Amino acid sequence: MILLDGKKTSADIKEEIALEVGALKRNEKKAPHLAAIIVGNDGASLTYVNAKVKACERVGFESTLIQLPEETTEAELLNEIEILNVDNDIDGFIVQLPLPKHIDEQKVLLAVDPAKDVDGFHPENVGRMALNLPTFISATPFGILELLDRYEVETSGKNVVVIGRSHIVGSPMSILLSQKRKVGNATVTLTHSRTQNLEAITKEADIIVAAIGIPEFLKGNMVKDGVVVIDVGITRVADASKKSGFRLVGDVAFDEVAEKSSFITPVPGGVGPMTIAMLLKNTLIANKRRNS
Repeated sequence: MILLDGKKTSADIKEEIALEVGALKRNEKKAPHLAAIIVGNDGASLTYVNAKVKACERVGFESTLIQLPEETTEAELLNEIEILNVDNDIDGFIVQLPLPKHIDEQKVLLAVDPAKDVDGFHPENVGRMALNLPTFISATPFGILELLDRYEVETSGKNVVVIGRSHIVGSPMSILLSQKRKVGNATVTLTHSRTQNLEAITKEADIIVAAIGIPEFLKGNMVKDGVVVIDVGITRVADASKKSGFRLVGDVAFDEVAEKSSFITPVPGGVGPMTIAMLLKNTLIANKRRNS
């Protein structure tokens, strides 16, 4: 069993990006500039956005963090987005989700300029992804592709089962892995909460992407020997033996499934660290497109 080490791989990618940024600066070209908007004081969101800012500093990017109060109106947020859309110094930006309930998330995502949508959530970018055209692939699916590529996991002709159909992970993964691309050419089954006989389906899988959001959902008796497992989930569960009072688990019962796996991502330290690395990579791509 080989661990797909997202922590190490993301560090490698950041180092590669830092070298490219260094070359840009030596040639007196503009360093990439990533901006982030966060509305409210959600603890997890603040932690995540601050990690993005630190990652920008590490690779030599410029970064801008716009923190807005919880009571910010939808119109005020849309105005902030428009300011970033027309700011030529900003290569890409994200609006941190979730947003307060009084703000229409879909309206906000539609307002982002697709050329600066480094999260890859705008319908134009999702459509281009589905057609296998150059675009921003959302960071988590992009990170999974990169992990599979760097560990030379064969996907061509393989039977892939994706568990979960979210717009952020499950649906795009099912499309990407079925496409004619280096990490692709697989036969993909997209499963979800209404799927019947799921265990029979997962037992036939060569590769499983678990992104259903249920802690330790995928058990050892649901997989075959030699399976490749990508665990996208991360949930806090109570654990009195830990100083924090909790531990982090994925959508996979790791100890059971790892025994039968050829490759598997740990939680934490698997898919999670890849997400920020690929957001940086998307921002570098945006910078190159804008300044080519």
